[in-house]
Amino acid sequence: MNTFFKKFIKECPKTGRIIGFKYPTGLSRVLLPILGLAAMVWILIRVLPKPSRLSYPCVRTAMPIASGFIGYIAMLGLSTIAFFRSKKSIRYYPVFFLGSFLVCSISGFVLFENGFLYKEIVLTADASVNANEPMGIAQGIKGKEGRVVWVHNPNAVNQNCSPSLLNHAWWMAENNNQPVIDSMVSAAIDSLTGQKSDSAAWKAIFQYHNEKRGKGAANYVAGEKIFIKINECSGWDGNFKKTDLSKVNGNWYGMSETTPAMVLAVLRQLINVVHVAQSDIYIGDPIRNIYKEWYEQWHPQYPDVHYLGFDNYTSLGREQVKPSANAAAKIHYSDRGTILRSNVMYPTSVVGTDPIWYDSLYTIYEDAEYMLNIPQLKGHMRAGITMFAKNHFGSQSRASAGHLHSGLPCPTQLDYGDTSRAGYGLYRVQVDLMTQSLLRKKNLIFLMDALWGTDYEQDKPLKWKMAPFNNTYSSSVFASFDNVAIESVGYDFLRSEFTVANITGKYAFVQVRGVDDYLHQAADSTNWPAGIKYDPDSTGVHIYSLGVHEHWNNAIDKKYSRNLGTGNGIELKSVEQGRPTSVAGQEIGTPEYFTLNQNYPNPFNPTTNISYSIPTNSRVVIKIYTAAGREVGTIENTVRSAGTYTISFDAKHLASGVYFYRLTTHNHSATKKFVLIK
Repeated sequence: MNTFFKKFIKECPKTGRIIGFKYPTGLSRVLLPILGLAAMVWILIRVLPKPSRLSYPCVRTAMPIASGFIGYIAMLGLSTIAFFRSKKSIRYYPVFFLGSFLVCSISGFVLFENGFLYKEIVLTADASVNANEPMGIAQGIKGKEGRVVWVHNPNAVNQNCSPSLLNHAWWMAENNNQPVIDSMVSAAIDSLTGQKSDSAAWKAIFQYHNEKRGKGAANYVAGEKIFIKINECSGWDGNFKKTDLSKVNGNWYGMSETTPAMVLAVLRQLINVVHVAQSDIYIGDPIRNIYKEWYEQWHPQYPDVHYLGFDNYTSLGREQVKPSANAAAKIHYSDRGTILRSNVMYPTSVVGTDPIWYDSLYTIYEDAEYMLNIPQLKGHMRAGITMFAKNHFGSQSRASAGHLHSGLPCPTQLDYGDTSRAGYGLYRVQVDLMTQSLLRKKNLIFLMDALWGTDYEQDKPLKWKMAPFNNTYSSSVFASFDNVAIESVGYDFLRSEFTVANITGKYAFVQVRGVDDYLHQAADSTNWPAGIKYDPDSTGVHIYSLGVHEHWNNAIDKKYSRNLGTGNGIELKSVEQGRPTSVAGQEIGTPEYFTLNQNYPNPFNPTTNISYSIPTNSRVVIKIYTAAGREVGTIENTVRSAGTYTISFDAKHLASGVYFYRLTTHNHSATKKFVLIK
């Protein structure tokens, strides 16, 4: 027992059992009530500005002490009333008060941990699903409908990384192999479209997308704006140093979010392949701010890109987002005031009674012609899983997304004992977010970061046990044209990895029954709840299928109905780049396509890395040219077997300036620009 409390307790000298209370003297007489008052004030200061802080360890520690203080005050009042009625001496009342305080403190702790305020739920079984029963209408390029591409390469991240170490965090450039990640994004879009070059793949992506929007089979047109929506849910004002909005100094240091290297890979594709001007690209999680550490990885390479935040950090290059006042940028929730309520956070919060009818989006969703939503694959304490649909909780313009939680399976969190909306056939707010016209129509391609996947949204990256990960980080990238299909595949990966057995000591959030209810409903309107018709644009026009949903046959084979030839559901197309690296620098495994990646870093001084993939054995020649076309050197001239290679180029003998490197094989050639700054 704590030595502070021992001074107030009488113990039996033989058994050590508590047999009574000692009368407090001096400072000790008032110290416990002061401690209780301080605990209550601390909770109010921390929680009133941000109710989500109720889960913080410091608040949870103070809660039982504050509960005891409240009980102490109550008993003091009752005792005072009793005294004046009985006219008896108050000499023995301090002992009674102290006993009441201790009893109420213990009771408060018990209640908070195991009862009304906090109740842990231990799941005893994993979610039960039916395999290979597709529902809905698959989306995608003709002949490739329902296709989800999965690229896995364990060399993409540092497998020796301790993800939450202050000086060695998962998001640092040193723990992400940029050339490999670049090649993974390249392989994902090429395999998704069936093209053999990145430029052809992007042309197919834009043509498919624009044709679906009724714009005809148009390619990208210079001047069109593209918004990259990332997941950075912990970047709120006040949780980090206001001078730099640093993740390093934040309470959520180490939690898994969109990887900076993944965004860099996409930027290189857009700028170097599609030829989108930097000034036409916007990046952010509008409801939050971009971390200093993310910004410092992106801005030096792409200074003209617009980096967004919900607050005005213009001194750091962030640009403040603005809510839209236009009717077309509203989400009219289809529960029509029956489910969503204000301030749904924790059981100890006062849940608002005001119905939520609609939200406004930010103006960037109107201004941008295209959007790329890039979430991190992970579980979630309320939704069970979070990917593309849940990432749009950050697209509405309120100060928080707490009001949307009552549209999820566990509105006030599974670990607080809430499974009140588990199951199927209930209103799901994700379907509204997937259906709203600006969010749906402008999404160019569904590209998912799964480099550092984890079990729930506030956890650090975890190593995955299932094959082919075999106790390595997830190190994957997913791509699809089908919103429902790619989230269905992500759910299968998450539920197969973070099982009750595998997540011992934590919570298997992904195993809650009905986690995929929103996918059932997004795929097929016959699964909509009674009385609900999803119409977030409030136009009276309903979309009855957003894509196709099914579950794979098993976690070993990972086969869907199109893989098995048994139905028109999902096709999972896996690209395995990730086998151990040989001493020659070749990643063992045969790539499908010829690829020359953008060098990294760029600009550079004086060394940089160049990676490429060749699908067949060939002589490879890489030469360097000035901007005027004069050859200044050859850095590769050798016969290579099929594979992916990374070479280092040292330009210490060259002057600062713009150069080009050109790779030639017996049947392919490609050229990239890079900049040397000394």
